[in-house]
Amino acid sequence: MPTLLLLVSSIPEMVRILGSLLVILLLFALTAALVKVDMSPGPFFSITMASVWFINSFCAVLQGSLFGQLGTMPSTYSTLFLSGQGLAGIFAALAMLMSMASGVDAQTSALGYFITPCVGIFVSIVCYLSLPHLEFARYYLAKKPSQAQGQELETKAELLQSDEKNGIPNSPQKVALTLDLDAEKDPELEPEEPQKPEKPSVFIVFQKIWLTALCLVLVFTVTLSVFPAITAMVTSSTSPGKWSRFFNPICCFLLFNIMDWVGRSLTSYFLWGLPSPGCLPQPDEDSRLLPLLVCLRVLFVPLFMLCHVPERSRLPILFPQDAYFITFMLLFAVSNGYLMSLTMCLAPRQVLPHEREVAGTLMTFFLALGLSCGAAFSFLFKALL
Repeated sequence: MPTLLLLVSSIPEMVRILGSLLVILLLFALTAALVKVDMSPGPFFSITMASVWFINSFCAVLQGSLFGQLGTMPSTYSTLFLSGQGLAGIFAALAMLMSMASGVDAQTSALGYFITPCVGIFVSIVCYLSLPHLEFARYYLAKKPSQAQGQELETKAELLQSDEKNGIPNSPQKVALTLDLDAEKDPELEPEEPQKPEKPSVFIVFQKIWLTALCLVLVFTVTLSVFPAITAMVTSSTSPGKWSRFFNPICCFLLFNIMDWVGRSLTSYFLWGLPSPGCLPQPDEDSRLLPLLVCLRVLFVPLFMLCHVPERSRLPILFPQDAYFITFMLLFAVSNGYLMSLTMCLAPRQVLPHEREVAGTLMTFFLALGLSCGAAFSFLFKALL
C-alpha cells in the first residue's frame, strides 16, 4: 500500500495507467511467444511465474489509478467499470469451454489463452488514448469536481449580477437561485479566501471509509476461500456423460462469472446512499444492512463444503443433487458482484472530493487484502473436507 500511494502522489496519472498497460501487454506477448519455444518445463514455469508476478504488480498500480480516477466521476462510470471486469471473467470461462469442446492440443490452447489478453489490452490502450478527445472526459479529468462546481456556481452568480446591472429585476426564481448559491458555496470555493490544496491524509481517509473497506475485505475473503478451491472439486451426481464432463466449467466458472457480472450491474439501478432519478427506493447510507449482508455470506462456506465433493475424508455430503450447488452458486455470485461493486462505489462518496483518489487507492489495497486472506483460508477449508 505505501508503494502504491507513493506512486499516486509522485507519478502522473497518465504515465501510471498507460505505462502499466504497455508493460502488461509486453509481458503477455512474451509469454505467448514462449509457448512456441521448445523449452524444458522447469525454466518455462519459472519464467511464467515471474511474468505473472510482474503482471499482477502492474495490475495493482493500474487498478488503483483507475479507481482513483473514477472517484472523481459520477458513480455510474464506476459501476460500468466494475461490470467490464465481470465481462472479462465471462470471456475467460467461455474460452475454457470452447477449448474443451474443440479438442485442440494443450499448446494451441495455451497460445490462444495468452493471445486473447494481448488483443484486449491493445484495444484498452487505444480506448484510453482516445479518452481525452471526449468532451465528458475532458470535463472531469481536467479539474476536480469541487473546482467544477465552484466555477459553475460563480458563472451563475455572474449572470445574475449582470442582469441586475442591466436593470433587469430579479424574478422569484432568480432570488431562490441566489439563495441556493449562497447556501451551496463551500468556504474553500470563496474567491476572496484562496486556499492552497493540501495533500489528503491517508489516516483521515481511512477513518472515513474503514467500515466499507472492512466489508470489501470480508466479501473477497469469503469468495476466494471457496471459489475455486472448493467449488472446482464439486462434481455432478448424475451418471458419467457429457453433462458430467461440462458440469463444473458451466455450473461453477461460467455461471459464477455471469451472475457476478449481473450483480455488479445491479448497482446501476440500486445503489445505496446515492439516489438517482428513476431508481428503486434506497435505504439509508448509514444503515447496518450492508455489514449484515456481508457477514451472512460466510454461510456459503459450509454450504459449498457439504456439496457433492467425492474427494473428502471428514465432512459428510448433505447436498448431493446438482440443483443445490447451482442454487448456491447463483446466490453466491450475485451477492459477490453486487456487494463488491457497492462498496467500491460508496467509498469515494464518503470522503471529500480531493480525497477520492486516495480512497480509491485504499479500496484497491483492501481488495487485494481480501483476495490474499481468501486464498489463505482456502487451504484450511480444503484440508477440512
